[in-house]
Amino acid sequence: MSPDADVIVVGLGVAGEAIAGKLAEAGLSVIGIEAELVGGECPYWGCIPTKMMIRAADALAEARRVGDLAGSAEVHSDWSLVAERIRSEATDNWNDQVAVDRLTDKGMRFLRGRATIRSTTQVEVPSVGTLTAGQALVVTTGTTSAIPPIPGLADVPYWTNRDAVKAETLPGELLIIGAGAIGTEIGQAWARFGVKVTLLDAADRPLAQEEAESGALLAEVLAAEGIELRLGVGIAKVSHDDSGFTVELADGSSVHGEKLLVATGRKPTLDADTWQALGLTGKPGTLPTDEQLRVGHGVWAAGDITGHGAFTHMATYQADIVAASILGEPIAGADYRAVPRVAFTDPEIGAVGMTEKQAREAGYAVQTGSAQLPSTSRGWIHKVGNAGFIKLVADTDADVLLGATTAGPNGGEILGALAVAVHARVPISTLETMIYAYPTFHRGILDAVRDLRAAQR
Repeated sequence: MSPDADVIVVGLGVAGEAIAGKLAEAGLSVIGIEAELVGGECPYWGCIPTKMMIRAADALAEARRVGDLAGSAEVHSDWSLVAERIRSEATDNWNDQVAVDRLTDKGMRFLRGRATIRSTTQVEVPSVGTLTAGQALVVTTGTTSAIPPIPGLADVPYWTNRDAVKAETLPGELLIIGAGAIGTEIGQAWARFGVKVTLLDAADRPLAQEEAESGALLAEVLAAEGIELRLGVGIAKVSHDDSGFTVELADGSSVHGEKLLVATGRKPTLDADTWQALGLTGKPGTLPTDEQLRVGHGVWAAGDITGHGAFTHMATYQADIVAASILGEPIAGADYRAVPRVAFTDPEIGAVGMTEKQAREAGYAVQTGSAQLPSTSRGWIHKVGNAGFIKLVADTDADVLLGATTAGPNGGEILGALAVAVHARVPISTLETMIYAYPTFHRGILDAVRDLRAAQR
């Protein structure tokens, strides 16, 4: 029996959409299957709509800084403008027809439904039946919100990031479990719109996976903006009644709020049956892949399901490799040494490569250098809202950077130069002799390099 298509792509989030489109354009017959919205989490519930929230909240914060810089301003927030922009500009009211058409116009056959992977070549879709891939099966099923096993949590109407993004009106109070990027971004944005926010996490600082300096700086800024931080203590129980949510902490204290947002990360969508169907052994989790993103013979994976960072830029990076690999085109294998990530808080926290702790644990000869952004010329000019720093993590034996952090106004943009340095293994001596434009925030990189050199002497 002949196959139903050359390639079947299960999951049309960022990675799956890109792979399916490239392969269809190359002339392969492609079936793409998606149970939810084509494009996935990022355009409808993640990076795009949340950054619209943050853009609006940052505009409010800047307006409130006018008194220190240019005169006076009276600021009144209106969430309805943000909600309408998310509906009309970002999500088309959570309708993916444009994205579907973009793929079918390239020749892909689209199926809406929740696929069940039966083997490395066969997929079953409700109302269609079993489909067979002749050349490749691509698994890009992503992740879903990870909900911790806190007593009582499963029995209450908590929110995930999806509920927060779709909110037409804001609550008076918001409790957030999880002080990672999602929790801190939404928490700060909503606090700037007048919501009383409480941030809870068992870790002792926000963004616990990043440099300790990042968490300390962000905690200081969030507290100064009126956000209550309950960090470093576990959660014993959650309950809900007509008055709202109560979160009981392990130290015996409790907090109360109108709404509860759970922002404790993501988990893979694969179950044990799918794991076995793909020929894998052991406990199901993220899919193991080689440098060409192959899971096994005839099976590729990309995006969050591979466990190399839940980032849109990672999904598109891997998608290029998968498409080239299936088409037999030459392409460099996946290299994760210089993965950039940004928390779009204010200050914006950008990081690439290893943290100091990770580098030391890996056995490198580590030296660090840093610069405080307010002490740079541009930081001094910026004045209010200038909190931030640049930190470099160097391998002194190889004279290259292993990682870097850029915190402050436009921290994610400053990161670009350092991402190049880590990725290309640019010698620190080259960074030391570069010409940096003046007065810019990125010129702080030179200050950090000089601090690094001074520490080496």
